Amino acid sequence: MTVLIDPPNAPGHGRLWSHLASDESYAELHAFAARVGIPARGFDRDHYDVPADLHDRMLAEGALPVSSRELINRLVDAGLRRRKSSALGARWPGQRLRRPALLRPGDLVAVVAPAGPTDRARVAAGVEVLTSWGLRVRHSDAAGGESLPWLAGPDEERATRWQDAWLDREVKAIWASRGGFGSQRLLDHVDWSALARTRPTWLVGFSDVTALHQAVAARLGVLTAHGPGVAALAEADPRTTESVRALVMEGRSEPLQGRPGVGGVAEGVLVGGNLATLASTVGTADSLPAAGGIALLEDVAEAPYRLDRLLTQVVRSGWLDDARAIAAGDFTDCGDLDLVRRLLLERLGGLGVPLVLDLPVGHGRVNLTVPLGARARLDGSAGTLTPLL
Repeated sequence: MTVLIDPPNAPGHGRLWSHLASDESYAELHAFAARVGIPARGFDRDHYDVPADLHDRMLAEGALPVSSRELINRLVDAGLRRRKSSALGARWPGQRLRRPALLRPGDLVAVVAPAGPTDRARVAAGVEVLTSWGLRVRHSDAAGGESLPWLAGPDEERATRWQDAWLDREVKAIWASRGGFGSQRLLDHVDWSALARTRPTWLVGFSDVTALHQAVAARLGVLTAHGPGVAALAEADPRTTESVRALVMEGRSEPLQGRPGVGGVAEGVLVGGNLATLASTVGTADSLPAAGGIALLEDVAEAPYRLDRLLTQVVRSGWLDDARAIAAGDFTDCGDLDLVRRLLLERLGGLGVPLVLDLPVGHGRVNLTVPLGARARLDGSAGTLTPLL
């Protein structure tokens, strides 16, 4: 047994913490943590953060008590110490995430279909937009096996393409061709430990790709771009294409103007995306709650009574607990817009946090890109959301 634990002397979130580590292997550490019930989100680079009240239990389970200095030295000697600046891994809800390097002309973008099948002509037109920015594009969108008609190929095949793109050191961004449905089905086929040993990579997409945004944030701690898929780029409003280009190539994200909902000003890390996908992800290891952050919500083609059901789920599940503000984007083709606004105010207004409605994010004519995992400021009285990059 080489699992180590130091005294609970690290302050954070109003309490003291110990560090649980192994000088043998990460596999041994993860197995020990799973056996004693330490959640995966507690892993940070090369150790688990353990609250002080669990310290004695870790000793009873077989962890070896060492000083903080000895724990670090043993990790260094074993080659298992990961510098904070270079390691990917789970982050606490509300923490700012690691930003990938900005794209430059000549960089390689992998276009993949993690969810539904695509219109090849629309994808080809979108690829031309990317190449016009000076980017090189590798397109691996073709399905090679039998699958359900709403999927762009078998789960294992789609997961392999997505994972291979992330692991390819030449690829600087993975851009979803479109959403649809199916991204959630990939998550159990991905080797997240392998991805955690690489560098941050841009993930661009929205709608069903929310499942991947959530998983990448929860498991890898990497900032992602909630923006249009490749198939939509050629026909998108110019503000839409310029918004995504500015974020991934220049690090710019302009303020968004919506409609005042509930007054007040709050700052926090942006988290969320498509409401239906978020609601169906809560309770899994791939869900990053909105605690300490600004929750972004949008959807398409959901009747108001179905939106009510989805909102009730994210509220009752605790996903919105301790959120600092809520940014509601477009609810496109969801019926009477006034009724949708009334529903959002009724279900979310009582949470006691600032709320903005009708932000140009989602399935509407204008779909501005926002950086999930970056800090932002929301002004409920002015109706604005301002990313703070």
